[in-house]
Amino acid sequence: MKILKKNQLVILVIALMLITAGYLNYSDHNQSQTMETAMQIAELGDATLVSSNFIEEANEDNEEITVTSTNIESDDIQDLEDTEDTYFSSSRLERDNMYSQMLETYQEIYNNANSTLEQKNNALSEIGKINQSRNAIMIAENLIKTKGIGDVIIFTNENSVSIVTEKDLSQEQIAQIQNIVMRELNVNADIIHISTRNNIQE
Repeated sequence: MKILKKNQLVILVIALMLITAGYLNYSDHNQSQTMETAMQIAELGDATLVSSNFIEEANEDNEEITVTSTNIESDDIQDLEDTEDTYFSSSRLERDNMYSQMLETYQEIYNNANSTLEQKNNALSEIGKINQSRNAIMIAENLIKTKGIGDVIIFTNENSVSIVTEKDLSQEQIAQIQNIVMRELNVNADIIHISTRNNIQE
């Protein structure tokens, strides 16, 4: 009977040890899962925080761009209101907007993956011509103003150059304008047409 009791005791002790080991293993496994879950939550929280900060910064940038654009438009409008005759400033603004739209159209063609090489080369050539024309017109207008002729605006197309001046001109002033436009825009005198603002109003 004593031997049986000892064997039973040994079996009981082994059983308790197995149960304890199983429990400890289960606890360690749960703890690992808990730690892993906590780390994932923390990482998710950091990612959410970064995304939130990025969105806030992007919104702030957009707000700054919008405000800047609004200020420019307001300044343009203010300049037009401060000028007694807004013909030159408004016409210049319309002309610049037209050039900007043309540039944007050719830029889209050039950047389009479906455009052929010929189309891309043509778009690039037109962009160069438009920028060159804009620069030449700006230089010519500034040079004409330095002659004391007053405000002036120049419109160009393939076959003619139209110039509108602020006031009536003498023959000498007309010759000065022609020389400047011929030199800066590289055109012949026979396609240059000069008129005054007063003649347009009539």
